Amino acid sequence: MNDINREFVDHDEALAQAEAGVARLAAERNDRWYPKFHIASNGGWINDPNGLCYYKGRWHVFYQLHPYGTQWGPMHWGHVSSTDMIHWKREPIALAPSLEAERAGVFSGSATTGDDGRLWIFYTGHRWANGVDDADENLEVQCAAVSDDGVHFEKLGVIIDNPEGFKHFRDPKVWKQNGVWYMVFGMSTADRRGEVLLYSSEDMRIWHFEQVLYRHPNPSVYMLECPDFFPLKDKEGNEYWVLCFSAMGERPNGFANRNVHNAGYVIGTWEPGDEFKPRTEFRMWDWGHNYYAPQSMTTPDGRRLQYAWMSPFVPPVPMQADGWCGQLTVPREISLDSYCCIRTHPARELESLRKTTMEFDPFVVGVNESFRLLDDVEAAEIELEMDMNHSTAERAGLKLMLTDDNAHTCVYYDDQTHRVVLDRHANARGDRGYRAAPFTSHMLKLHVFVDRCSIEVFVNDGEQAMSSYSFPSEGPRALEITSESGTLAISALRIHTLGSIGLEDQN
Repeated sequence: MNDINREFVDHDEALAQAEAGVARLAAERNDRWYPKFHIASNGGWINDPNGLCYYKGRWHVFYQLHPYGTQWGPMHWGHVSSTDMIHWKREPIALAPSLEAERAGVFSGSATTGDDGRLWIFYTGHRWANGVDDADENLEVQCAAVSDDGVHFEKLGVIIDNPEGFKHFRDPKVWKQNGVWYMVFGMSTADRRGEVLLYSSEDMRIWHFEQVLYRHPNPSVYMLECPDFFPLKDKEGNEYWVLCFSAMGERPNGFANRNVHNAGYVIGTWEPGDEFKPRTEFRMWDWGHNYYAPQSMTTPDGRRLQYAWMSPFVPPVPMQADGWCGQLTVPREISLDSYCCIRTHPARELESLRKTTMEFDPFVVGVNESFRLLDDVEAAEIELEMDMNHSTAERAGLKLMLTDDNAHTCVYYDDQTHRVVLDRHANARGDRGYRAAPFTSHMLKLHVFVDRCSIEVFVNDGEQAMSSYSFPSEGPRALEITSESGTLAISALRIHTLGSIGLEDQN
């Protein structure tokens, strides 16, 4: 243990080098697609959200960061904070590889306020088994660090060693319940089966194995990354536990699991000392192209909030040429409805970003007609209600990021499949393809967030969600509503232009 806790470089020096790397990339950053109201690094590659917490009056969001390039590389922890969850401040990079245990990266983890009042971070130390590259895969351990101010961290080293040299053993999520600290993390067994393990501790330093909390029933799923585990109450006050994970190896199944890796959850019941008893099948958090590694936190007023990484797994990835790559989703509120189904809503704080609002009276879009709503928009929130009982269109909805070369992305309903579709077939840049989410009502509500290169759709008050990148061409980015082979009855339409969270100005 002492060998892997030995420093191979001074941590302050490693942090300074990482800051310089991000600054070099940020100095040449192209902002054509850089988000206005999503969290992103000012330069370099990011992936998973980490360490979501509220500490000493500030919201803290950490994220996986490669500060020396726009592709995945040795992971660091980037950091932003906010007093209102709307206006964000860039903080110094929190963690950089400096111990032998983490020579190849400080991987994902979580944060919580400890019994001593300090902010504790739990993360995975990552190194290559052969010390050079991934030819023999990984060696991973769980580590901890502490902070008095939520910004500067002291590393405590390894707290859970890799028990059998497992190649995937990472991403701790920690919480306290009934006076006991618990930790879940994902692993891949010797026979390549994805599992979630549960550990417990009395003091946050010495941890004991409790049980295999969950083993994925699909033998093709070889790893459950970025697990999260938390309780939610339904409308009647019944408590259930939501086990979240990102399944590596899950195969496409019709409209579901279409991405390289897919993030989802299982709802069940659990008590400390008992087994987790699933009551549902694996369900997707998001039906879009780019959604992975969600993590949640509890707010001071008791809400459960979640961020995820908008994951650019499939090339081409045009923003990599611009000095940055990757962003997080908008924050989402998670709840259970009366049918024990998850609802995800955009966090109510986002309403503070609204600058101007256009509201339309009910109207009908004619057969094969298109109606221009805005000539140019970079950041907008659209609230659209469509009356299916009084519509005859086969397909109808929104054309987003429509440029002079007719490149655009569509968000529409498809009457034949009875699904909401996010369609990128007309994109001029980046990956194309489409994704489709189910809906159940005859009144279809779409709540759409459009940023400079991303689209997030919430269907029927959070019944489903879809998140995808879309890289518009040069020039104005128009917004239209359109109807194909029939009419579309619009019951309500509001368009809000949105302001900035301030990060694009903080180089």
